[in-house]
Amino acid sequence: MDPIRRRLRAYASLLGRNVVFLGIVSGLTDVSSEMLYPIMPLFLTQTLHAPMTVVGLIEGLAEAAASLLKAAAGAWSDRRGRRKIFVVWGYGLSALSKPLLALAGAWPMVLFCRLIDRAGKGVRTPARDALLAASVPAEHWGKAFGFHRAMDTAGAAAGPLVAVMLMSGFGLGYRALFLIAAAPALLALLVLAAKVRECVPPPAAPAPSRGCATRFSPAFKRLLLIYGLFALGNSSDAFLLLKAAHDGLSPSAVVLAYVLYNCVYALAAAPAGAVADRIGSLRCLALGMGVFAAVYLGFASAARGVWSWPLFALYGFYGALSESSLKAAIAQRCEASARGAALGAFQAAAGGLALAASLIAGWLWSRFGACAPFAFAAACAAAGAAVLFRESRSNGPLQK
Repeated sequence: MDPIRRRLRAYASLLGRNVVFLGIVSGLTDVSSEMLYPIMPLFLTQTLHAPMTVVGLIEGLAEAAASLLKAAAGAWSDRRGRRKIFVVWGYGLSALSKPLLALAGAWPMVLFCRLIDRAGKGVRTPARDALLAASVPAEHWGKAFGFHRAMDTAGAAAGPLVAVMLMSGFGLGYRALFLIAAAPALLALLVLAAKVRECVPPPAAPAPSRGCATRFSPAFKRLLLIYGLFALGNSSDAFLLLKAAHDGLSPSAVVLAYVLYNCVYALAAAPAGAVADRIGSLRCLALGMGVFAAVYLGFASAARGVWSWPLFALYGFYGALSESSLKAAIAQRCEASARGAALGAFQAAAGGLALAASLIAGWLWSRFGACAPFAFAAACAAAGAAVLFRESRSNGPLQK
């Protein structure tokens, strides 16, 4: 065990204090959030009797609200020259939303709580990612974002397991879970306040009079355009969970399939970050989009719930390959003094497309059946992967 311990210490030393503790904070928060995420569509459709289009509306509006706040909060953190205060407020809002869900008697209350939760994500995410980038040298960004994603997803794997244990072992219902989920979120706030240190970025240059969009490089804008092609089909994961239930999995099995996805994601995230550093963030991102296309094509073709297990496992590789490589690609294409604004603007655009994607998926499911939204998403992902891979092989405008 001594050599293993030494390697872990060396790896933690390479990443630094902030990366390690921000990973712990995200892991605890995801225990809280992911206790609830896989049961939320079931709570909406089975307990509150909301239609499928409402599921898409709630998830889409929640993600769009987060995205709009990401743009504003990222630019504001650049101007303030401080990141940690935005991270603290963001995690605090998300913690507040959990017990409020226990009061929901109809779907509009769920929408309200989801908006608060995603508002917290919008406030914290660009500042947190900028803080991560400022805490390590550029050549280790893939590893840093990969480690953070691994810790985040480890919490996402533990959360549903806790939910299954509480539901199956103790007979607790959805509303009791909403109350219990607040505990790890509050613990995450304490770790954040006590252990994470501020990293002050360089002073931001004055924005040009024509607007902040001119501060972003052509490579950044082209990356956003190509990613938008993929994002138009990247609807909420709630539709994957509902498709698994539609194909015959029980509620507990749906949650466990989601746990399998998060376990694969957590185990693969750190190695995938190192791969992104080695082969390039664009190629790694294109590979992730290709895996996404294969998974969604599989869900479009599946007629039995048993196929959900390997598809959710494969979906974990998509998350691992794409998340850290996307953030590294964005960070590489913007100045340090505008990194919060760039990350926020990119995430805002992606979130707006997530709203469109979720609404499209809900409409396609209602109009053409359960397979239609997954076939559409697979086509969008395949197109995005092809364009991005071509760009990564050339010395075109996306290259540094």
